[in-house]
Amino acid sequence: MKDWLDILLRSAALFFAALIFIRIIGKKHPSKMTPFQFVNYTVIALITALISVKMIANLAFGFIALGVWIILSLALDYLSLKSKLFHDVINGKETILIKQGKVMEENLSQVRLTGEELLRELRTKNVFNLADVEFAIMETTGDINVLLKSDKKPVTSYDLGRKVAPQSEPQTVILDGNILNEPLANLGLNQQWLNMQLENMGLSLDNVFIGQVDSSGDLYVDLFDDAIQLPQPKVKEMLYANLEKAQADLITFSLETENKYAKMMYSQDADKLKMVIESLEPYLLR
Repeated sequence: MKDWLDILLRSAALFFAALIFIRIIGKKHPSKMTPFQFVNYTVIALITALISVKMIANLAFGFIALGVWIILSLALDYLSLKSKLFHDVINGKETILIKQGKVMEENLSQVRLTGEELLRELRTKNVFNLADVEFAIMETTGDINVLLKSDKKPVTSYDLGRKVAPQSEPQTVILDGNILNEPLANLGLNQQWLNMQLENMGLSLDNVFIGQVDSSGDLYVDLFDDAIQLPQPKVKEMLYANLEKAQADLITFSLETENKYAKMMYSQDADKLKMVIESLEPYLLR
C-alpha cells in the first residue's frame, strides 16, 4: 500500500475513533478541565496524531498505548464519581483565597498566585474593591468564584419582599427570514399569529433576521436593515393598563349612577378588580 493511502486511511479511522471517544467522555469544556485532565487528553491527542502520520510504525503498539490512556482516563473519571476521596486525590481540592474578608496569603503561595494576579481575577468577576469580598475560592479547574459581602450584593426581588413571575427561555421563531414552526408550536402559536404581529409592526418577513418570543408573548425582532428603529410590543404592560382602565371605569360608573344597587355593584366590582390587579402586578410588571 502506498504511504499516502496508508496515512489517509489511518487518519480517517483515527478521526472517527477520536469522535467516539469525545462523545463518551461527555461535554467537558477545555476551560473547565483540571490540569490532570488537560494533560491526559493532550497525551491522547498526541498519540493519535503520531499513529496517524506513522511516527509510531507498529500500528498494534500504537493502539495499545492509545487504549491504555483512554481506558485509564475513563476509569479514573468513573472512580471520581463514585468516591469523593478518590476525586480529591486525582483532581485536588478547592483552595480558599479570601475568608471573612481576609486574604489567605499562605493559600495564595500554595496555588502560586500573586496579589496582583488575585486582584486581576477579581476584576474579571466585576469586583474592583477588595473590601467588598467576603469569600473567594479557587476551584480545581483554576477558576475563582467570589461571594460579596451582604451589603454589597445587588438587591433582588426577594430582598424587597416582592414576587416576580418565573421566566422560561425565549423561543426563536424567525431565523434568517425563515419561520421556525417547532418553536412556534412549543408556545402554542402559529404562523397566522406571527404574520399578524409582523403586520402590526409594519414589517415583512423578508426583512427580519431574528425573531424571538418570550414567555409573556412579546415578539422581539432584529432586522437586516439596522437603520430601522422599531418600538417593541409590550403585551403585559398593555394588559395591565387595560385592567387599570377597567377599574377606573367601574369607579366612574359608581359615582355617576344614582341607583343605589348599581352604585354598590360597581363599587364592589372595582374593589375585586383592584385585588386582581395587585395579585397580577408582579407578573405583568417586572
